[in-house]
Amino acid sequence: MVFSSPSFLFVFLPVFFLIYWFSPVKLRNSIIFIGSLLFYFTGAGNIAFVLLLSVPLNQWLGIQIRKLESSKSANILLFVGICANLFPLLFYKYYNFITQIINDTLGFLGVSGGLPIHEVVLPAGISFFTFQGLSYLIDIRKRYIDPAPSMVDFGMYHTSFPQLIAGPIVRYIEIKDSVVNRIVSMEQVESGIIRFCFGLTKKIVLADNIGVVADATFGLPSGHLTLCSAWLGALTYSLQIYLDFSAYSDMAIGLGAMLGFKFPENFDQPYRSCSVTEFWRRWHMTLSRWFRDYVYIPLGGNRINPVRTYINLFVVFVLCGLWHGAAYTFVVWGLLHGVYLVVERILNYRNKAMPSNLFSWILTSVLVMVAWVFFRSQTVESALSYLSVMFFDASFDLPVSIKISLTPDKIFFIAVGIIVSVFPIERVKSLFNLCEKPTFYSRVAALSFFTYSLTVLADNGFNPFIYFRF
Repeated sequence: MVFSSPSFLFVFLPVFFLIYWFSPVKLRNSIIFIGSLLFYFTGAGNIAFVLLLSVPLNQWLGIQIRKLESSKSANILLFVGICANLFPLLFYKYYNFITQIINDTLGFLGVSGGLPIHEVVLPAGISFFTFQGLSYLIDIRKRYIDPAPSMVDFGMYHTSFPQLIAGPIVRYIEIKDSVVNRIVSMEQVESGIIRFCFGLTKKIVLADNIGVVADATFGLPSGHLTLCSAWLGALTYSLQIYLDFSAYSDMAIGLGAMLGFKFPENFDQPYRSCSVTEFWRRWHMTLSRWFRDYVYIPLGGNRINPVRTYINLFVVFVLCGLWHGAAYTFVVWGLLHGVYLVVERILNYRNKAMPSNLFSWILTSVLVMVAWVFFRSQTVESALSYLSVMFFDASFDLPVSIKISLTPDKIFFIAVGIIVSVFPIERVKSLFNLCEKPTFYSRVAALSFFTYSLTVLADNGFNPFIYFRF
């Protein structure tokens, strides 16, 4: 089920929240747990058992780790828990990729034949709920948190439908005080509804319309791409993936607020960054913090010699690329960002400070767009071919198919997408006093955006969120 689908907006959402708000407080976690499982089963079917089994497994392991915390057995149980959480992810997401690597290696060595490739259906959101389970067990072992009071309480957290499929990655420590005792105020509900409406508009009106141009460009036959269309495609895909993913986060945070939770922010206008280092402080912030706390720092972080620090960065970003997808293109995307960050650290070490000016912003934007080409392309070869046109082609004409897709409304939405991505939004919030609580302006804007989004939805239908496949 998709947040922007009619079945969710007009059936699941109103029915669920009517039951939730008018139920006794002591039953609300059970309602979230049951509702989230129904939400997941409608899209995942029988493969939802992967998520369902992870609930009692992680809850039991968390309790046992806490009971044995003073002995070495706790570390053994933690290792078992890490392996148990990672095994489904490795099997469903990476089995075929590992097989492909083996076959490619055998082919390179001149060995005929190879291992068979089997069709494996990927459970939606497996990368997200796997990382939740890992952080839960690790934080219990580090004594940052206590295990959830009951199976229902943990199941409610682990399967919570607002952030289940595409984040943000909510750690138990971030909502532990709200798991059992939380008060849902009408002001909080209204703020959540407004945030949800803004996210819905960002997805349906901006991301989906801009995505039409991006898809048309990346779908051009070989030899039809030109310099202008290549840059247009890179720009529109950069806007699409940001607006699409941040829209889901906005909607998830809004739904969380309607349930009484304060989910962490996931984006802070990353395309305003003047360095790739700053970009990763603003892009998918919950994932960046997860890798920082559970991989980068345990490896030594930046507390060791520079060479080891650079190696740690490469390890983190290769894993980050693989987390996004099981393909060579995602590995290259991660490696590119690792290279960017290492180069920036070297320059910062020599110059003591990274420049923050128009040139730095333009350079950062170009570097990020180059990496997005690998992220969007089906193969490394097609990405390299695309980039060769971006930087070395001399044809400035737009292909006919791109001209057809680049209608006046699409041009308008691209312009609005750029403004939304880079304009200091805090100025708008300050101007209309939108920072603390709902206002007349935010209510009117949310209602207007929601109404317009429904008209667009009726005309164009809905598209899945990009990050659903991760």
